[in-house]
Amino acid sequence: MSAGARGGEAGADAALRALADPSRASMLRLLLAAPDGRATVTELARALNLRQPTVSHHMRLLREAGLVEATRDGRRTWYAVAGLERERVVELLEVPAPARVSGQVLQRIIGDLAQRFDGVFSRGTIERYVLESYDLLAERAGISQRLPSLTARFAAERLAALAAAERHDDVDRPLEVLFVCVQNAGRSQLAAAILRQLAGDRVVVRTAGSAPADAVRASVVAALDEIGVPLGGEFPKPLTDEAVRAADVVVTMGCGDACPVYPGRRYLDWPVDDPVGRPMEEVRRIRDDVDARVRELLASLG
Repeated sequence: MSAGARGGEAGADAALRALADPSRASMLRLLLAAPDGRATVTELARALNLRQPTVSHHMRLLREAGLVEATRDGRRTWYAVAGLERERVVELLEVPAPARVSGQVLQRIIGDLAQRFDGVFSRGTIERYVLESYDLLAERAGISQRLPSLTARFAAERLAALAAAERHDDVDRPLEVLFVCVQNAGRSQLAAAILRQLAGDRVVVRTAGSAPADAVRASVVAALDEIGVPLGGEFPKPLTDEAVRAADVVVTMGCGDACPVYPGRRYLDWPVDDPVGRPMEEVRRIRDDVDARVRELLASLG
């Protein structure tokens, strides 16, 4: 396959991902139907009964996909379907988009988290984190099952990490440990589950992946169950900046270069084999290796 063909396929994939959200598809339809083919964020928000930050977020993603272009006119910014992409956008809009989370559900999640984090973060901050979390899970991690509830949980975890990062110097807060591997479906989940079981509320445990899978591997869940350690409702999630900033200890397993480095954090790299795709006896060996390392880490934390 030629480089040009590969580039064309990549562009088509980006366009399809951008149109996977029904709100974005609706915005493009409104732009195509506008008398002069353009509209402002205010007009789109009013037509779709959405908040302006929500529309701005979707417009940014559509611009990054090359489907929309922006023009400044004084203090206003006008958006229109990119001229060279107009025919392709019309064709794509005729194809039913994959089922995604509706704007109404996302607004429900935003409202719930605004109540939960009342007095901690502004609604605008919460809205940004919810929309970003949704996009990270849907597009980067490729999660399709339980996407609304996982979006809410991931956004809540990120906001909690952001709050923890802002009080990182407080002496009365619990210690925070972040485990990171490539897929966040094996090694990091093993380590996190064991540490949660051993430390309880004394340590806040988080996980992330540099290239997260769509689910934790069944062999990992089974290996933990064999030793009486529950995985709970954990799921693979992308590595985000606030998770690293909140951590006192960052443990990487096969993806050390993916983590940003912040002063005052303790960084460890564990040379642990990846259990994904291995026979069960190998998964058990890796589990026991991780178990020993976690117990040593907990003892060093005091």
